[in-house]
Amino acid sequence: MDNLNFGVCFILVGLLLGFQAAIATAEFNYGEALDKTFMFFEAQRSGKLPLDRRVKWRGDSGLKDGSLQGVDLVGGYYDAGDHVKFGLPMAFSMTILAWGTIEYRKEITNLNQMGHTLWAIRWGTDYFMKAHTQPNVLWGQVGDGDSDHYCWERAEDMTTPRTAFKLDQDHSGSDLAGETAAALAAAAIAFKPYNSSYSDLLLVHSKQLFSFADRFRGLYDDSIPCAKHFYTSSGYSDELLWAATWLFQATGEEQYLKYVVDNAVYMGGTGWAVKEFSWDNKYAGVQILLSKVLMEQKGGAYTSTLKQYQAKADYFACACVQKNDDYNVRLTPGGLMYVREWNNMQYASAAAFLLAVYSDYLSAANAKITCPDGQIQPHEVLNFAKSQADYILGKNPKSMSYLVGYGPKYPIHVHHRGASIASISILPSRVSCVQGFEAWYRRPEADPNVIYGALVGGPDQNDNFNDDRSNYEQTEPTLSGSAPLVGLFSKLESLFGNIGPYHKGSTTNQPTQNNYDQQTPVPSTTTSDVPVKFLHSITSTWNVGRTTYYRHKVIIKNTSQKPITDLKLLVEDLSGSLWGLSPTPVKNTYELPQWLGVLKQGSECSFIYVQGGPQAKVSVLSYQYH
Repeated sequence: MDNLNFGVCFILVGLLLGFQAAIATAEFNYGEALDKTFMFFEAQRSGKLPLDRRVKWRGDSGLKDGSLQGVDLVGGYYDAGDHVKFGLPMAFSMTILAWGTIEYRKEITNLNQMGHTLWAIRWGTDYFMKAHTQPNVLWGQVGDGDSDHYCWERAEDMTTPRTAFKLDQDHSGSDLAGETAAALAAAAIAFKPYNSSYSDLLLVHSKQLFSFADRFRGLYDDSIPCAKHFYTSSGYSDELLWAATWLFQATGEEQYLKYVVDNAVYMGGTGWAVKEFSWDNKYAGVQILLSKVLMEQKGGAYTSTLKQYQAKADYFACACVQKNDDYNVRLTPGGLMYVREWNNMQYASAAAFLLAVYSDYLSAANAKITCPDGQIQPHEVLNFAKSQADYILGKNPKSMSYLVGYGPKYPIHVHHRGASIASISILPSRVSCVQGFEAWYRRPEADPNVIYGALVGGPDQNDNFNDDRSNYEQTEPTLSGSAPLVGLFSKLESLFGNIGPYHKGSTTNQPTQNNYDQQTPVPSTTTSDVPVKFLHSITSTWNVGRTTYYRHKVIIKNTSQKPITDLKLLVEDLSGSLWGLSPTPVKNTYELPQWLGVLKQGSECSFIYVQGGPQAKVSVLSYQYH
């Protein structure tokens, strides 16, 4: 009998080790993916670019946008692989960027990415406020998709018309004005701890735009017909509810909560049960945000209606985790959420972010979801979100990362004008409209510029993917696809760390014309059984003569379930000064400062050092469980 027990234990241990190994190979460096995502937003900037920009192959562009109409519309973002500034998806992207910043402020700050995050938002919100020239006027688009798509040229060489289109009292657009109001309200919350005056200004514009959207109702693509072929709006009721919900979050004013309750039935907030969250359909976002109000017991007299909103939020979650009585989200054989043929990844990334947020709301309220096919716990909701992120980063039948520049295999023929044509710093002569097609669009070679962090459209319903520049359904990236990744990757990095098979890949080691300063947290070399993880990042750089100095920050995280004491660290290859650790009599050996003493389970501390050249090597010499 004892031999039998030993055999069973041996088998169980073997299975457990195999299971742990399977989990390990499924993890990715979400911190690196996050940093690259910001690079994509920097590559999409229109206007006058900062001198210290990281995307060196880009230059100034669109510097006369709006001048024909006598308004300054310089700035903002190009939508995708073209050079049109479409207002609706850009505004949605800024709303989602801000939402991710609000929910995961601590996680983003710990990754030293808050600066990049706020700049990504502000590049959009500054543009929106310039475009909102009067209380009831919003310039909603610059450029015409039809004429723009006739040319294949760099943004810096643009020869296509830069016509600007506006909404006003006679040309309404409640969807676009409402989404822009939502973006500014969400951004006001994100900026409030850092720049309260800017936050207040955002709210002024947001309130005016919501009033404009609500008072003068209509579809924006009826007023801007050239947008209809590219971003057709299915309605504006969801944007009005969305904007009011965000204004309630930003101001706490009851009038906005009353608005979403009074209009719950008429505008479909408690009627529409959806399986999609996107630039066009905000219902699931509204329903989940209002579920938070309910779970925080802030509903008051509106509680009964908020419960109806939450029922629809639960429907969305149940459909995603495949427990909705066959009314589920469609999945590819490899597990990717599949909604539409064109740029399907944007729906998967948006749903994943939304579910990560909802899982946090549920966890905070100690709540579960009752689906038609059984109950689901918050961690099951998060697991689905993680499955979509992992599919994006390489856990898929093609073993391909659909985030450009991440991992050993990713798309290299991206449907993107700037990425596919040599940089103006390499080829300063103008690339004409037709020349771009003949010399660059049809060339079989890889893109000369790696557009880091671009989330391409992704595979079809059977997980097939054709890496071809002309295959715009699958190889074109969009703002609205990338925006949800900021919050999603920040959340996953905080939970799982940067421990994957791809964490050793550095953008600086890849053959490209990019000059990319690596600021991604990377782990020190430690053995797998050590309960401590190190996250390195470079927080600033400067030059003294010909020498470049780096300010390194190292976060020490206790990944065990027990407090740790007497932690001794070996810091090698250190040539500069170090702060935050106490030196010991032994060379290169440091310990936690006396005031800290014990590093509790799951907690972090950090130290800083300055030096030129490569980072120091940090490892654990010894420790004890407290």
